[in-house]
Amino acid sequence: MNFLVTGGAGYIGSFMTRRLLDEGHSVIVADSLERGKEAFVDKRAKLFTGNLLDKEFVKNLFDEKFDAVFHFAGYISMAESVERPDLYLKNNVISSMNLASEMIKTGQNNFIFSSTAGVYGVPQITPIPEDHPKVPDNPYGESKLTVEIVLEWYKNNHNLNFIALRYFNAAGASLDGSIGEDHIPETHIIPLAIKAMLTDQDFSLYGIDYDTPDGSAIRDYIHVLDLVEAHLLAFEKISKERDGFYYNVGTGKGHSNREIVQTIEKIAGKKIKVVEKERRAGDVPILIADSSKIKKELGFAPKYSDIDTIIKSALSWHKKQFKI
Repeated sequence: MNFLVTGGAGYIGSFMTRRLLDEGHSVIVADSLERGKEAFVDKRAKLFTGNLLDKEFVKNLFDEKFDAVFHFAGYISMAESVERPDLYLKNNVISSMNLASEMIKTGQNNFIFSSTAGVYGVPQITPIPEDHPKVPDNPYGESKLTVEIVLEWYKNNHNLNFIALRYFNAAGASLDGSIGEDHIPETHIIPLAIKAMLTDQDFSLYGIDYDTPDGSAIRDYIHVLDLVEAHLLAFEKISKERDGFYYNVGTGKGHSNREIVQTIEKIAGKKIKVVEKERRAGDVPILIADSSKIKKELGFAPKYSDIDTIIKSALSWHKKQFKI
């Protein structure tokens, strides 16, 4: 089969590309390399460098026929989106519309969208089910929800077949330490805490006064390898059933930011210099997935998402980057 992976030079997209290639498929990666890294793109894939805001670039991508499009490209920082809502709404929404429009023109229907738990906002119910009210707390979540709405319209009026996977917190690295998490800019707690520890720098812990047991925010972490598996199961689903589907991708278990820091310290055998700071704009206290739907309907069963495996794999990869 032949697949298009947008954002394939980024964190999750690079893992998806590798998995598809390992299974014998052909992959075209589309990435602007603005925030992705060319070194992350598997050499077996074809890389097309360009911006999805450029309609001519998108049009040229669809000179080929794809069995599905895996759409990972987009900006992902909640805090940055609060500062630059224009950037997020333009980049994340318009690029997705350009892709979907070209798919419709060329008769290609299978679209798997990288969405987020950020569409829910502050949870009214924990764990959060897919039918929870959608009240995003920041422009990042708003941009992803807008794309979901656009995809629903394309499905209703143009028969676009799609699945939106609402990620909770993707984390971890390959078990052999060959590829890992390195965003530009980096905003995720595990890589930031590990880098601070390895370089003997201060680590900023944002938010210590949340209504949680230890005062720090609580998140549901999913290993990137399990997240990739969820995408393969999603493709199987829309290969057989035509519609629009929504699934949370998480474990149903939360870990506080303080717990993450303590687990890194325990595994690495080294203390982290924690500096407590005010909450970041756009963050919510608790995000934990109700993952029963994806488990029941797609047979999703995370294998690597216990917090120790996530942190051990991430630590192994970061140590290689620092040649430790």
